[in-house]
Amino acid sequence: MNKEQSGVLKAWEATVRKTHAAKKRANSIFGTITMANATDDDLENNNDKSDNISGEPYLVEKILPNGDYYTGQWYDNFPEGQGKYLWTDGCMYLGEWHRGKTMGKGRFSWPSGATYEGEFKSGYIDGIGIYTGPSGDTYKGQWVMNFKHGHGIRFYPNGDWYDGEWRRGLQEGLGKYQWQNENHYIGEWKNGMICGTGTFVWSNENKYDGQWEDGMPKGNGTYYWPDGSFYVGNWSKDPDEQNGTYYPSESSQAANLEWDPQTVYIELADCKICPSENVSIMPSQKVLAWYSAKTDDNPRRLSIDGRVSVGIERPDKMHMWESDDDSTDLTEVRRDLDSELLCVQVQHQHDDTNPKFNLELPLKVPKLGKRPGETISRGHKNYELMLNLQLGIRHSVGRPAPATSLDLKAAAFDPKEKIWTRFPTEGSKYTPPHQSCEFKWKDYCPVVFRALRKLFKVDPADYMISICGNGALRELSSPGKSGSFFYLTEDDRYMIKTMKKSEVKVFIRMLFAYYNHVRSFENTLVIKYYGLHCVKLTGPIQRKVRFIIMGNLLRSEYTIHRRFDLKGSSLGRITDKSESEIDSTTILKDLDLNFIFKLEKAWFEEFCWQIDRDCEFLEQERTMDYSLLVGIHFKEISANGEFVPCGRRSSSGNYENESTPPDMEEHILDPKRWGTIKLGANMPAKVERTIRKPKSVFHLVGEQTGECYEVIMFFGIIDILQDYDITKRLEHAYKSIQYDPTSISAVDPKQYSKRFRDFIFKVFCEDT
Repeated sequence: MNKEQSGVLKAWEATVRKTHAAKKRANSIFGTITMANATDDDLENNNDKSDNISGEPYLVEKILPNGDYYTGQWYDNFPEGQGKYLWTDGCMYLGEWHRGKTMGKGRFSWPSGATYEGEFKSGYIDGIGIYTGPSGDTYKGQWVMNFKHGHGIRFYPNGDWYDGEWRRGLQEGLGKYQWQNENHYIGEWKNGMICGTGTFVWSNENKYDGQWEDGMPKGNGTYYWPDGSFYVGNWSKDPDEQNGTYYPSESSQAANLEWDPQTVYIELADCKICPSENVSIMPSQKVLAWYSAKTDDNPRRLSIDGRVSVGIERPDKMHMWESDDDSTDLTEVRRDLDSELLCVQVQHQHDDTNPKFNLELPLKVPKLGKRPGETISRGHKNYELMLNLQLGIRHSVGRPAPATSLDLKAAAFDPKEKIWTRFPTEGSKYTPPHQSCEFKWKDYCPVVFRALRKLFKVDPADYMISICGNGALRELSSPGKSGSFFYLTEDDRYMIKTMKKSEVKVFIRMLFAYYNHVRSFENTLVIKYYGLHCVKLTGPIQRKVRFIIMGNLLRSEYTIHRRFDLKGSSLGRITDKSESEIDSTTILKDLDLNFIFKLEKAWFEEFCWQIDRDCEFLEQERTMDYSLLVGIHFKEISANGEFVPCGRRSSSGNYENESTPPDMEEHILDPKRWGTIKLGANMPAKVERTIRKPKSVFHLVGEQTGECYEVIMFFGIIDILQDYDITKRLEHAYKSIQYDPTSISAVDPKQYSKRFRDFIFKVFCEDT
C-alpha cells in the first residue's frame, strides 16, 4: 500500500473511532481478518482477479471510489465470504457476504451506537437477530425483510418489556406487556395495540378479564378485586353504553356500590405502550460502492418513482377494469362464440416475434396509455346524473347520525332498510337547491355502509371531497360486456359502477356475510365496497340508475407496468390486442400471462391462507366469475426501456440491479409508513418469466425460465357479485357442447372456487 493510500485509510479510521469505535466492536465479534498485501496494480486491475485460477475467494483490502473501505474475501468483482465494510458516515457491517450482498450471519452498527447482530438475507435483516438501540433498548427474535415478524422479546428504555408475536414491526397475535410499575397485560394484540381477548392485572392485584378494542375494554368483560368481589357487564368508554352488575364477596366488609366502571379507563390512560423506534436507515438501504458506480457500459437504471426516466415513466393511476362476464344471456353467448374462437386462433398462435413465446426477446416497458375516461362536463349526456350522484353522496355522508358502532343489529341488514330522499330543484328542509333536474335518492342499508367506511378507515370528509369535490367524474368510453358503466373520481381513489337490479339483490342478500367477512379478516383480498345507492329521475323518463362505490385496487404512486385479470379459465381469456397495441393500461388475461409470482415465505403463507378464506366465503354465497386483478411495477428499467432481470451482467462485469434503490424503501425509514405494505398492496416480490412453447400455447401456465425480476405487486379479488343464475347455467350448457366444460368461465360456484384456487396456487409460489 503506498503512502497516499495509507494516509487516506488512517484519516478514515480516525473518523470511525470518533463516531462509534466501529472497528473495535466488529473485531470483537468475528476476530481480525488477516489480509494479504495488495499492490497498486492489484487495486487498479481488480477485474483481472476474476480470472483467478483457483476459482476461490481471495483476501483484499480496498479503499473504494466513494471513500468507503472494504477488507475481506473477494471473488468475481464482489465480496464473497467473510468481510468488513466501513461507510464514510460511520456505519459498519462485518460478517458474511454473497455476491456483493450481506447474506448469512453478521453485525451492523450505526453511528448512533445502535447495533444489530444476527442473520441477513439479500441485504435485509432477515432471520434471528438482536437489535440494540442507542438508548439501550433491545429486541431479540425473528425478522423478515427489516421488520420484526414472528416471536420476539423487546425491552424498552423506560423499563417496560413485551414478549410475544410481532407482525410487520408491530405487536400482533398473543403477547405479554409489562410496565415498569408492575402492571401487565396478557392476551391478543392487533397493529401494535391491545385488541381482542385478554387480561390486564394491576400492581394492586385488581384485574380485568374480557374484550378489548384500541387499547381499552370494549364488549363483555369482568373486573375482579382481591377480596373476591367482581363486576360483570358490557364495557364501553361511552357511559351510556356501559352496563353491568356488581357482585360483592362474602368476605367483603361493605359492598362497593358507589364504584364507577369509568374509573378503569382513567387508570388505563396512564398505561401507554412504548412506540416503535425510528431507525434512521436500514442496512438494505446503504449504498454499496460496487452498485453505485456508473460507467458508460452500464445501462442507466430507473428508481421506482421514475425520476431517472426520460419520458418513459410518470405517476400512473389505475385504469378501469372491464367486467369480464362471458355473456349476459343465451343470445349473446351464441353471438360471442365465433368471435372468442377467432380471437384465440389469431392472437394465441405461436409467434417468435412475441416475447411471450421467445425468450431471446427482452421484455420492454409498454407504451403509456392515455388517462382513461371522458371528463363529464356541462353538455355531457350524463352531466345531470353526475350532479345528482354528487348531491346524494354529500347528503348521505354528511347527514347527522349517531356514533357508528361496528356491532350492528340484524335489522340494519334488512333488504327493506333503505331511505328515500326527494331533491327538488328549489331545495327543501333537508336538501340544498341545485341546478340539476328534480330526482329522488335512495340509500340502501345506510347504517351498514357507514360502518363499513369506518371499518375501512375512510375519513368522511376525504370521501366526500374525492367524489363530490371540484373535480368532475370521468366516464369510460364504453361499458364492459355486463352492460355496466364505470366512473372514476378525479383522484382515482374510488370507482363507481352502475348495477342491474339483479346484482343489487345479490349484494343485499350477501351483505351480512360480506360485512362479517371483511370485519373478521383485516387482510381480505375481496374488493372493498363503500356505498350502494339509486338515483330515480322524476321527469318524463322515470328511469332508475343503481350504482355501487368501491375502492380502486391499483391506485398507486408507482407506475403499473403490467395488469392481469386472472380467473383460471381459458376460453376467450386472451386480450384482443397485438403486442404492439398493448399499453400500460391494457388488462391482460390468463392466456397472456407470462410470469410466475414469487412471494417471500411469510407473505406466501399468509396469501395462501387468505385466498382459501376468501374463496370459502364466495363459494358459500354461491357467487362465481370473480377474478384476481394483479398489477406489477418493475423496479429496474434500462435506458432503452427494457426490464432488467435480477443479476444481469453489464459489459463491465457488474450486476446491474443487485441493490435496491434507496427510495424503494422509504416506508422503512418512517414507522408511520409501515402500514403502506400489506397483503395485496405495495408488496416487494419477484416475478419469474415463463415461455409458452408451440405444444403448450393453450396451457394456462408456461414453462419457467429462471429469469427473475424485482417488482412491487398489487392484487385483489374483484367482480364478486355474479350469481350462478339461470343465465349462467344456460351459458354453461350451451358452451359445454362445443368446448371443454372445464375451460369456460361459467361453472358451478363450488367448481369455480376450486379451479380458481388451483390456478392461483400455480402462478403464485414461495420465493426460495
